[in-house]
Amino acid sequence: MISENQDILWRLTDVAFGYNGTSVLETINLELRRGYSYGILGPNGSGKTTLLDLMGGLLTPDRGTIDFLDQPLPSWTKKKLAQKLALVPQEFTVRFGYPVREVVEMGLHPHLHRFAAPNEQDQTIIDEALRLTGISHLAKRPVTRLSGGEKQRVAVARALAQKPQVLLLDEATSNLDIHHSLEILHLIRSRFEKQGLQVVAVMHDLNLASFFCDQLIFLKQGKIICQGPTREVLTPENIKQVYGVEAEVRPNPFTNCRQVSFRLPMTP
Repeated sequence: MISENQDILWRLTDVAFGYNGTSVLETINLELRRGYSYGILGPNGSGKTTLLDLMGGLLTPDRGTIDFLDQPLPSWTKKKLAQKLALVPQEFTVRFGYPVREVVEMGLHPHLHRFAAPNEQDQTIIDEALRLTGISHLAKRPVTRLSGGEKQRVAVARALAQKPQVLLLDEATSNLDIHHSLEILHLIRSRFEKQGLQVVAVMHDLNLASFFCDQLIFLKQGKIICQGPTREVLTPENIKQVYGVEAEVRPNPFTNCRQVSFRLPMTP
């Protein structure tokens, strides 16, 4: 039986962060629990990526504390953290022309002993990650010769090969077309539902967030405006407060989730 503390993925207490004296996040208090897929939304510059980087240990808060899996985040070694947590960045960049398969294989490194080569079981994991993300045919191609959307799918495949308990997505579908966006989100959602992969995603598209996320966290100017179940917080009032647009939110029987339409406020 999982205790209450074991049920908590992250606990952020009075977290603040800024760059060069400019505040980006102010007094962030959050508890993210197992069993929900979370979406972080807000306008450009609201601190979404910064919050994700703090949760992933890439940044250190100026003030406050962050616990991950009931341990202070700074107490985790990089290798131990990488065994639990994988990040898919908004823009995936590899400067050298490694074959796609080798880049995906890099996801296994946190689980391998130093200088150890992947075994047969590891190769199967790589094959599956390539297949699930639809890039098996690109396995031998240098990653520097891929389109932006293809590179993004490589980033997802590498994260899946990493076998994390928790996946952080930073606008991971921003370079993908509609088909591949839905395909990747369906894949990750399936891993969440069937294998217990926990997901926290920074997203821009409110309708994709409605489809993908159980819980939403809205940020504006470095502060949490609201958070809670998607069906409760995805409202015209919250959207207007966060984005400054008028919105209509309706159940959509075609997608089986809430659909958002929006426009600029009407002027007299």
